[in-house]
Amino acid sequence: MITRLRERKEPWDVVVIGGGATGVGVAVDAASRGYAVALIEQCDFGKGTSSRSTKLVHGGVRYLERGDIGLVVEALRERGLLRRNAPHLVHDRAFVVPTYDWWEGPFYGIGLKIYDLLAGKYGFGASRLLSREETLQRLPNLKQDGLRGGVVYFDGQFDDSRLLIHLARTAVDRGAVLANYVRAAALLAKGGVAAVDAESGGEWEIRSRVTVNATGAFSDAVRRMGDPQAAPLIAASQGAHLVFDASFLRSDTAILVPHTPDGRVLFAIPWHGHTLVGTTDTPIGQPELEARALEEEIDFILETAAGYLARPPRREDILSVFAGVRPLVKAGSAGNTAALSRDHTILVEGRLVTITGGKWTTYRHMAEDCVNRAAQVAGLAARGSVTREMRIHGHYEDASALGALAVYGSDAVCLQELLERWPDTLHPDLPYREAEVVWAVREEMARTLEDVLARRLRALFLNARAAIAMAPRVAELMAAELGRGDDWRAAEVERFLETARNYLPVN
Repeated sequence: MITRLRERKEPWDVVVIGGGATGVGVAVDAASRGYAVALIEQCDFGKGTSSRSTKLVHGGVRYLERGDIGLVVEALRERGLLRRNAPHLVHDRAFVVPTYDWWEGPFYGIGLKIYDLLAGKYGFGASRLLSREETLQRLPNLKQDGLRGGVVYFDGQFDDSRLLIHLARTAVDRGAVLANYVRAAALLAKGGVAAVDAESGGEWEIRSRVTVNATGAFSDAVRRMGDPQAAPLIAASQGAHLVFDASFLRSDTAILVPHTPDGRVLFAIPWHGHTLVGTTDTPIGQPELEARALEEEIDFILETAAGYLARPPRREDILSVFAGVRPLVKAGSAGNTAALSRDHTILVEGRLVTITGGKWTTYRHMAEDCVNRAAQVAGLAARGSVTREMRIHGHYEDASALGALAVYGSDAVCLQELLERWPDTLHPDLPYREAEVVWAVREEMARTLEDVLARRLRALFLNARAAIAMAPRVAELMAAELGRGDDWRAAEVERFLETARNYLPVN
């Protein structure tokens, strides 16, 4: 990929800065239209927000309550398309809203029926009222004091960074050139970027007819490369999540708490054999690439969850804690980021097209809008988007039959061959095996320990201590594949340990 980026003489039609859901989505859309596309990412694909979501493909129940019908309808449609196009990574999940006051059942019941109607043919299942007994049958660990019943509805769940990697491979399958660890150092006056290879230090120009700024929370920094006086567009917000053992939920059904003191909803969700609880909405100043959950966020989630779970989670029960930054678009003073719309914004400044805002679920529609606009700016031949019907790399209808390799979809067949040579499990508390590390390096551009343990495998997000224990062996496997020596292995383990400490709560 680096060689193809450096050796191309002609300008690219589209150069994308940013390797998260939005940027990679733009690359998929543009490449599938037949445009010449290059994408660069300063770190790894999904290093920022796109690997740190609540793992939901959803319409947004709380947006419905605020009357943001357009966003809900769009998200519900995109939810349905995503399940159809990536069934190996997107699946249905039942959610229960527990009710403790007499009015909650009819209130939430009516709201969720409207949610069903808005989904139309893209619906995942019909919502209905539950008795107290039915609610406890679905959620045996729910706090019973004062419980009247619940409302069950259906939404989607996914593995965010795995989907992103498969989208990156989809873009490559369509002819795009993608490279992680390549930074945009400057915007070129004639179009494109001055790029720096973080590994080799090499510098070169990537010329293009239009440049797409898809850097999320860092969009303003890229805009100021072209205009140092550019007015701020982003009001960043942070969301934290805690991960516990599966025993805290003991169910395949998730919990939705519709109202919390910070204006968000709280979810407790089964995910990869664990229980994920979140999230918060905390306005922040300058966003950081490695976001850290604040102590008050951890306390807030623990306290709120304790009000609904029969076995209240404690700080010492946390297996991993992570936070992500939302690139919300400014509205007025933006003092309460929970009240800002999650709709996306496209801004054209010369030959720079910035797309920001939005949410994971609507990445495809965002990309379609962005490429339409970018093609106009660049004067490219008008071609319609084809991504509504496009199968995402790895598409596999009955992925559950693949067992632990389900997230690889059709790639599981090739991975199975590697398992014959590297069959060993990396840690007794997690299902990951050595062959998956080799695959990540050979086929998925993993370059660092963190790339593998955080985003190709989800070890760091599920159990930080287990990920730390796995690090030396994973580094050994990677070094053999990358042709690195003992110094690289030692340095990688040390770097990973420094990062992994952010996923461990301070007791």
